[in-house]
Amino acid sequence: MTELAEVEAGRAQVSRSEKPSKMMQYARAFAGLFVRDLHVLRREFLPFIIRVCMNPLLFLFVFTYVIPHMSAGAAMNPTGAMAGGAFSTVLLPGLMAVAIMFSGIAAVALPLAQEFGITREIDDRVMCPLPVPAVAIEKICFSAVQSVIAACFVFPLAYYVPATHPVAHVSSWPFLFVVIALASLTAGALGLTIGTSVKPQQIGLIFGVVVIPITFLGCVYYPWAALTPIRWLQVGVLINPIVYMSEGLRAALTPSLPHMNPIFIVSMLVASLCLLTWMGVRGFLRRVIG
Repeated sequence: MTELAEVEAGRAQVSRSEKPSKMMQYARAFAGLFVRDLHVLRREFLPFIIRVCMNPLLFLFVFTYVIPHMSAGAAMNPTGAMAGGAFSTVLLPGLMAVAIMFSGIAAVALPLAQEFGITREIDDRVMCPLPVPAVAIEKICFSAVQSVIAACFVFPLAYYVPATHPVAHVSSWPFLFVVIALASLTAGALGLTIGTSVKPQQIGLIFGVVVIPITFLGCVYYPWAALTPIRWLQVGVLINPIVYMSEGLRAALTPSLPHMNPIFIVSMLVASLCLLTWMGVRGFLRRVIG
């Protein structure tokens, strides 16, 4: 009995020593995929910045520089009255949320359309010594890095392009970092869900039918409180994750504007992240294994 107990103890010790080794192997493989993607991003950094900045730059130039210099400018921007007439203050957090969302979706959904195509490039990626779900998680994490970079580039545009500078004041830096991190991860999870739910040839259609509408109904160009006169729409947009990104950045950067409760914002971002990650990973497994 003593010898048997010693053998069992030895096996348990070996098993415990193998677990850290396995985790280290997974960590190195995950880091390898991440560094590889960073290298690709570095080579295509200029096109990435142009893609990120072009839409908010044109929007800011027209609606916060050109229109304010026209006599009817104030009438065409009614939500600007909430910020003392500065529509740029309303737009600052909203455009950062759009940049995070578009960058996250583009960083995951568009490459997946190619990797799941005829060439099946995804097979090369899943052959690395990682569980298949971890490969999908790596895509979300890397897209989050791109979303953070996009937000950092949009902020100076939204601050300096408008004729009237937005009034921004960060009341809580930890809250701002939490919102940006959760928003970036949620955008990547949404991109994974889209990229694994539609056929590669239908990705362009999804951007027109899904991404554009949820952006315009995501409280980007107006606070959520401004929808109070349209109660059914105010309640309906609560299923849209961009609402919580916009409202979270609004609460962090422009706290003088009406915004949702910060605790509710963080809770809904976490819930959206968990739900979209689960849907995206499940779809990824179905497309890879099936």
